Amino acid sequence: MNVFDYIDANPDICHGKPCFKGTRIMVTSVLALLEAGESSKEILEAYPGLTMKHIQAALHLAEQLLDGDQYLRFPSRP
Repeated sequence: MNVFDYIDANPDICHGKPCFKGTRIMVTSVLALLEAGESSKEILEAYPGLTMKHIQAALHLAEQLLDGDQYLRFPSRP
């Protein structure tokens, strides 16, 4: 899947955060809904402009970012 068919980051839209093309729906919004336990069906009902391919692109982008050569340093817990 080419995530760039579905996701774009434009500095003039949503402060440059990745959004689904042709919308102002941020990818993080959909990922947060998935994390909260919302089903894909519920998300698609809430955002009728999206398709299952958009949700898959969001998950694919997250996987690509975490599987990259650079890693995040997680803060130590007190």
